[in-house]
Amino acid sequence: MRRFALGMMTSAALMAGLASQVQASSKDYSKSTKTDLVTKIMGNKSYQVYSSLKLEEVTKKVKTKTKEKKKYTVKKKVAVKKNSKKGKTKYKTVKQVKYKWVTKTAYKNVKKKEWKFGKKLTASADFRYAHVQSKSYKVKGGKRYYYIYVDGRPVGYVNEKAFALSKANVVSQVSLVNNPSDSVGFNAEDAINYVTDQHGSLVDNDSVEISCKSAKLNISDTGYVSSRKAGTAVLTFKYGKAKATSKLTVRGDAKEGISSADVTPVKTDLPEIETWSASDGASLSSSSTITSKDAVSSSHKYWATDMSGDAKGADIETIFYHPAVLSAPGSSNLEAKVSSAVQGIDVYDNDLVTSNLDLGQADNREARGHMVYYNMRGVYNMRGVKKCNWQLIPSKMLSFNTWLSYIKNIKVSPYMKLGHGQSVGSTKKYIYILANWNRSNNWSNSQELIRVKKSTMEIDKIWTFKVWNGSAKYPRIFLNADVIDDNTLLALFHNASKHRYEYWKISRNGDSFKAKEVGATGSDLISNSAEVQGFVWDSAYDVYYIAFNDYLFKIGAGLDGGTEAGKLLNYYKFDTGREFEGLGSYKGELYVNLNHPTETLKVNHITK
Repeated sequence: MRRFALGMMTSAALMAGLASQVQASSKDYSKSTKTDLVTKIMGNKSYQVYSSLKLEEVTKKVKTKTKEKKKYTVKKKVAVKKNSKKGKTKYKTVKQVKYKWVTKTAYKNVKKKEWKFGKKLTASADFRYAHVQSKSYKVKGGKRYYYIYVDGRPVGYVNEKAFALSKANVVSQVSLVNNPSDSVGFNAEDAINYVTDQHGSLVDNDSVEISCKSAKLNISDTGYVSSRKAGTAVLTFKYGKAKATSKLTVRGDAKEGISSADVTPVKTDLPEIETWSASDGASLSSSSTITSKDAVSSSHKYWATDMSGDAKGADIETIFYHPAVLSAPGSSNLEAKVSSAVQGIDVYDNDLVTSNLDLGQADNREARGHMVYYNMRGVYNMRGVKKCNWQLIPSKMLSFNTWLSYIKNIKVSPYMKLGHGQSVGSTKKYIYILANWNRSNNWSNSQELIRVKKSTMEIDKIWTFKVWNGSAKYPRIFLNADVIDDNTLLALFHNASKHRYEYWKISRNGDSFKAKEVGATGSDLISNSAEVQGFVWDSAYDVYYIAFNDYLFKIGAGLDGGTEAGKLLNYYKFDTGREFEGLGSYKGELYVNLNHPTETLKVNHITK
């Protein structure tokens, strides 16, 4: 069982916690208390971030007061013998000794230790949507000050009150399609944005206790909720004092998503085209450090040969080099590591969004990673070396102010379900991920659509839907999809048994989905079963682009009548030595992504 017993904790975590308590109780706070490298979730309150925090010896003048007994004399008239004849008393003056206590004030130099903050760098609010980590803290006045890494760069100290302490943030609503053939169900962990402990550290999802309250639905020992019958449930997520709830609904219509694949495919006259296999491609892993020698200092430009044999049929040119990584060195676990290995991209206006999964993770059924948002305003206008400087974000090679100006234009999501990461789309306010498993072998299970708010980079809604050609015997699982608007997806399906590609339009009305086949191409396009690496619809020219490693195919979409649906219009062969990892399009401009190093390139000279 996972996470369903109260107080569930690994022995390693328990020992680490005890060790931390012992260290925290030490009287010598001049040294940092070391912890495991953990992800910190920033809260809504802003605190000053300092470059350093040191316990320094200082000399101060200390005011001292002492009391001493002081002798003094007073004069006093004393009566003497009375003159009887005249009736008068005679007096004489005598001296009388008295004592009094006098307070003396003095100053002396005393050496003592005091906490000294270094330079004020910025406010923690500037890191609200960054990837923040820490592995040490110091205690000042009973308060913890953590040394933080931001998007991979070592920065400075901040009060732990800047973090979200004992907070649970989950998706408020989950809507599942009624699917009697779904053998897996919905993983309740997918609804978690983050859960933190009392110090604002990210808690592993497996340590969160999840319960299900429902008259008809229940949660399995492994944390899945079945969608085979309609019903509603309240999921409760709890860790320590952190607690949150999510409403889950399994919709009532079991026939939702059943459609017909009845479009006649358009034949092509393609020759046998092969591309290299994934094992032949680049095998470099994403680095957690970067030096000036590692950084690329100039743009790439690659020309392509098109279908007619024109050696300059199109070209791609670098517009943006991504940061080398966005996490600190030593980020070994997947929750902490924001890899530079991008699997998918999308572009909307000045927004670039990417799905970042560590190498090898995209093939896992529960593949998770991070979404990264870049505000590209100004980047498009950069020239020369400045365009390359973003690679240096995890290092200290940039001045602090330059670095800060960059990371204010980056947002990193919490660790979330991404599937294999190549079905990414975006609109003005939202990012969408169709989080399907690319090794499902076209099963009849439901497909999970996740919506992320650009403003916070947190999941705000999850749906599942299904698409069957007549029945569960003929499902359509989409490994590549694009977003037209907040209610419409365009999705690509490779029908390998019939050697064709199908294009589907999936429309959402409220929480329900309808699917319609809108085109088909009578070809495998690539003859050696290479996987699609990107799919996008160009609305300006009404065409689809499909990427395979170093090939790019242009297909008519026929959605607005400007082209014939499913007709091959052209293809382009690039010699980059690297595979395409995602496509994006906005207002007639086409963008591709390459890894090692990770860069986004603009496609030129592709005309209607």
